[in-house]
Amino acid sequence: MAASETVLRIPLGSLSQSCYLASFFVNSTPNLSFKPVSRAKRGLRCTNSHDLSRVSTSAARGDSFHGSNCALRGKKLVSNICKCQKHDVEESIRSTLLPSDGLSSELKSDLDEKPLPVNGSVSSNGNAQSAGTKSIEDEAWDLLRQSVVFYCGSPIGTIAANDPNSTSVLNYDQVFIRDFIPSGIAFLLKGEYDIVRNFILYTLQLQSWEKTMDCHSPGQGLMPASFKVKTVPLDGDDSMTEEVLDPDFGEAAIGRVAPVDSGLWWIILLRAYGKCTGDLSVQERVDVQTGIKMILKLCLADGFDMFPTLLVTDGSCMIDRRMGIHGHPLEIQALFYSALVCAREMLTPEDGSADLIRALNNRLVALNFHIREYYWLDLKKINEIYRYQTEEYSYDAVNKFNIYPDQIPSWLVDFMPNRGGYLIGNLQPAHMDFRFFSLGNLWSIVGSLASNEQSHAILDFIEAKWAELVADMPFKICYPAMEGEEWRIITGSDPKNTPWSYHNGGAWPTLLWQLTVASIKMGRPEIAEKAVELAERRIAQDKWPEYYDTKRARFIGKQARLYQTWSIAGYLVAKLLLANPAAAKFLISEEDSDLRNAFSCMISANPRRTRGPKKTQQPFIV
Repeated sequence: MAASETVLRIPLGSLSQSCYLASFFVNSTPNLSFKPVSRAKRGLRCTNSHDLSRVSTSAARGDSFHGSNCALRGKKLVSNICKCQKHDVEESIRSTLLPSDGLSSELKSDLDEKPLPVNGSVSSNGNAQSAGTKSIEDEAWDLLRQSVVFYCGSPIGTIAANDPNSTSVLNYDQVFIRDFIPSGIAFLLKGEYDIVRNFILYTLQLQSWEKTMDCHSPGQGLMPASFKVKTVPLDGDDSMTEEVLDPDFGEAAIGRVAPVDSGLWWIILLRAYGKCTGDLSVQERVDVQTGIKMILKLCLADGFDMFPTLLVTDGSCMIDRRMGIHGHPLEIQALFYSALVCAREMLTPEDGSADLIRALNNRLVALNFHIREYYWLDLKKINEIYRYQTEEYSYDAVNKFNIYPDQIPSWLVDFMPNRGGYLIGNLQPAHMDFRFFSLGNLWSIVGSLASNEQSHAILDFIEAKWAELVADMPFKICYPAMEGEEWRIITGSDPKNTPWSYHNGGAWPTLLWQLTVASIKMGRPEIAEKAVELAERRIAQDKWPEYYDTKRARFIGKQARLYQTWSIAGYLVAKLLLANPAAAKFLISEEDSDLRNAFSCMISANPRRTRGPKKTQQPFIV
């Protein structure tokens, strides 16, 4: 057979990052060569002939993915390695695999694992299952591995959904950044690190790709919403094909909205990878450090806003359709804060980073104060708002955002329990979104954006309102749903976001893993155990839907995809963490003393103390 050549094509516009990528792959895969291509051809390219004599040992993962190397073509996984050589490739890499239990030695010492039986599995409550019956957890692992996407022979992510009966694929055959997070965490907990490492490094290279809509390009640090592995004929040689990573930065998305949360989730996953594996070499790479800084500079850029919260358009996060969350939605603020904390841990100290780290620390303190002080809502706060004076022109105003008491919705008066509270969904001048948004509140607990008292109060609220927020299937994405004229005006009569469906009050099983991490952090895992037990009654029987409809989540969503990957992965992460709660530490950010002290100073500070012209270090001429 003729010798094969594998080519990774890099656009000329990002040569600095290309050199780092080349360095990485030359060290791990010596049979890759690099050729620059024009920016008109988007995406990473990898060319393969059919001679396997030079396949790198790092191209296969062994028994983690059943020894198969595949390229995603439409809805089928097609093998690229012939059976006669598959065994040799598997055996050659076994000695290089990281620990098989999914935990670094540092994390391992904190765990008190329950022993597994030889011919069975153990549920979260410690009950062994016989080897003859396939558990829900086993089925979930099989489905998760079937969703894995391969690029140039290496696992690189998981597709959004793998429903064999679906006639309309749309973009569910792509690897979404936010959707992969629970999949990546599940693989980390299982000891299968390669897919997460590959995902982090390949998506980093997509960060610098050309992204334009109607002659306008967003900031450099933007991460794609998703990418797809495409197999296309090689230019000038019809006998060969090449695999191409084609990213979508929002140019093709419904509504054409840039994914603000993608870069934030990428930083969170990067930190989780280092904490779980003990391998800090990835986050210390020069190109990875550059990628972190690009995301931070994009988020910390100066603008017209007076608030420390991140200003975004509607549909720029998990709720990616028009749902009235434009402005300063809690979900984005919780992820923003968590990403800042994670980045502060990972940034290497150097002279060029001093200003960025200073800006990061200042933003952390201001954002922490702003969310805890102005987004918090409980019965006492509602009563304060009810008695607000309006039109206060004063530096010492109590009603700083000029909120009108009549904005308090009628449903909230009876809905708020005597004990507990939550962070509201959004805050802007003369506007408070009183809806409960699950992801924002849960991740505020995980990332310590909410105080310890507030975190317990949020879980108290969830327990008090279990029938509304969980009902027959966890977990409502938001509560309550918009109905009637409000739904028509705010969603534009969106037929997918009808009341109690999809983003408008639908129940999303993937939120199980965030609920589990938050519950474990606060020492209340029984909340997550109850939710998981409820989900297990029907989620596998219902074929792992994307979401559920109706107030009590009794129906599978009318447009929900079946075998939704992050529903599967969310369940698996919840089960793994409940079996070993100490493993949740690599996802949790604890509040440090410096931030706590700075926050206390802000509360006691005089608001007029810092008013006046800024001091300048240099003279200027008028």
